[in-house]
Amino acid sequence: MELLTKKLIQELLAIDQSPCLSLFMTTHRSHPENLQDPIRFKNLLKQLEESLLQKYSADEAKKHIEPLEALGNENDFWNQTSDGLAVLSTVGLFKAIRLPIPIEELAVVADSFHTKPLRQYLQSTDRYHVLGLSLHDIRLFEGNRHSLTEVELTADTPKTITEALGDELTDKYSTVASYGGTGGESSSMHHGQGGRSEETEIDAERYFRVVANTIYEQYSKPSGWPLILAALPEHHNLFQKVSNNPLLLSKGIAMNPSSVSPDKLVTLAWEIMEPEYNLKLDSFVSRFEQARANGKGSDDYKEVAVAAVEARIDTLIVEADRIIPVRITNLVTGNTQKKDLINPKVDDLLDDMGELVMKMGGQVMVLPAEKMPSQTGLAAIFRY
Repeated sequence: MELLTKKLIQELLAIDQSPCLSLFMTTHRSHPENLQDPIRFKNLLKQLEESLLQKYSADEAKKHIEPLEALGNENDFWNQTSDGLAVLSTVGLFKAIRLPIPIEELAVVADSFHTKPLRQYLQSTDRYHVLGLSLHDIRLFEGNRHSLTEVELTADTPKTITEALGDELTDKYSTVASYGGTGGESSSMHHGQGGRSEETEIDAERYFRVVANTIYEQYSKPSGWPLILAALPEHHNLFQKVSNNPLLLSKGIAMNPSSVSPDKLVTLAWEIMEPEYNLKLDSFVSRFEQARANGKGSDDYKEVAVAAVEARIDTLIVEADRIIPVRITNLVTGNTQKKDLINPKVDDLLDDMGELVMKMGGQVMVLPAEKMPSQTGLAAIFRY
């Protein structure tokens, strides 16, 4: 299994060979719902094979399908699924990515990978991390407006104060009762002169600094998601002081996350995230409307395709669940041609255009239909 990061997206975009097989589907975490997942997966494989057979021999098609068939037969894999699954395969590369959100079913064979759902997932518009922090240990969650999923921390992420500080942890730390309480308990960390209190405060500051740096480097920086701190009220100022994470929000959740239900934690996190989310979306919509009024924006896909190949697009906004089976046939002129999506050379135009804009140094945002500033599925802001 792969961890979805911006680096992985760039790796997928850099692939320059065909065919590229992309498969997306919703999966289920528990029995008996997950019994249907392998069956639905194999039905999607039939769609991929049908597309491959339009261009390749039966033997060649089988060769390209075999890595996915092997995954379909791994019982252990299907007993450990999340809410969504992305599988991307080509010669010499195979990626299976669990996603903590349901995802629209799609099976596409094309000259490049279909990455729009992955890019949408990585966007910080409605994605965020919650760091549950106490003086004993940490927990990390990733979420959106609907749900939170605990992240399985990497082996080199310190999960406790002992792992973080090791030999630097003072001996007197272990003698302090109730240090880092959970739930509604208060910690014993307080300001005072010398002795045990001073040493425990030094430990706390060192610990928070290690946690802050590790979470930024290993999770915030690769994902670009905002970070919400969930900790007892007295820990927020110190963590904000030692953190250099530009994605850490100033407002946090003033309680230990272990003291509340997952549903309550989602509600508290989204109360903080929603204003950030709406502000960012509104800024993109306003920029597009102003650009279009000044002749520097368009929602016509033919005009936008020409601008894309000329590297004139600063920001491209595309609709998340819209599929436009059109191919850019000429990367010099930007000419386009309508085709059936089952054609093994054709992917979604919005996906292809997004990849092209990213390669040209532009920014791509994938938005839900209700937030789109146009009815055509795309909106582009031109550099000139």
